[in-house]
Amino acid sequence: MKLLPLPAFADNYIWMLEGARGAVVVDPGDAAPVLAALGASKLPLEAILVTHHHGDHTGGVAELRAATGATVYGPARETVPEPVVRVSQGDSVRVLGLEFQVLDVPGHTAGHIAYYAPAAEGGPLLFCGDTLFSAGCGRLFEGTPGQMLASLDRLAGLDPDTRVCCAHEYTLSNLRFARAVEPENTELAAHAAECERLRRQGLPTLPSRLALERRINPFLRTRESAVAQSARRFDPSVDPASPVQVFAALRRWKDEFR
Repeated sequence: MKLLPLPAFADNYIWMLEGARGAVVVDPGDAAPVLAALGASKLPLEAILVTHHHGDHTGGVAELRAATGATVYGPARETVPEPVVRVSQGDSVRVLGLEFQVLDVPGHTAGHIAYYAPAAEGGPLLFCGDTLFSAGCGRLFEGTPGQMLASLDRLAGLDPDTRVCCAHEYTLSNLRFARAVEPENTELAAHAAECERLRRQGLPTLPSRLALERRINPFLRTRESAVAQSARRFDPSVDPASPVQVFAALRRWKDEFR
């Protein structure tokens, strides 16, 4: 199978997975890059997977469905373009011969879901929308810090070899923040240099690997002493023994970080 990040808008990626006889796309905010890729590959579009309701993830769904007849799968508790097969935690979606487990990951939006294929060729695949980014996480538009931390903990518990397919190219800005949180984390500097090299060449920094994210992503490291103490320096009221308070402080800090 071939995994392709199709650039869209300023910094979105629409992920396309190509098999021998068909393709799947994830969060197509714009139909045009998907239609162009389908034209190049000559593959039919089997399915569209939607993680949450935001327009930059759903704007191309109706056009793609009309053009291809693809089945749309989306979160059970969010408004997405109908008709849609609604799925939530415990459900699975089988496409291209792969079984994607559906995970509830609220926080960025109230009904956000992710799709996880543990048996994918080349290592497990995670399409996580705007919940988890490389070295970062999504803003809390509809959920609480406790919900988002629980969602991130759920994702962090997956196979460490999992390929993390985030929906935005935010890696360099996230790494700048992560280095402010953990200035002594030498792996952050090395990874930042590699990501800068990739971007200079016009290449994506994604997918990441979950094992790497556990080492560099402050939002997955709220129980690490260095991260907790940094959060407390940002907000002296934070209890460093409370991962939820640490996470909430980090998210507020990141929201205003420049």
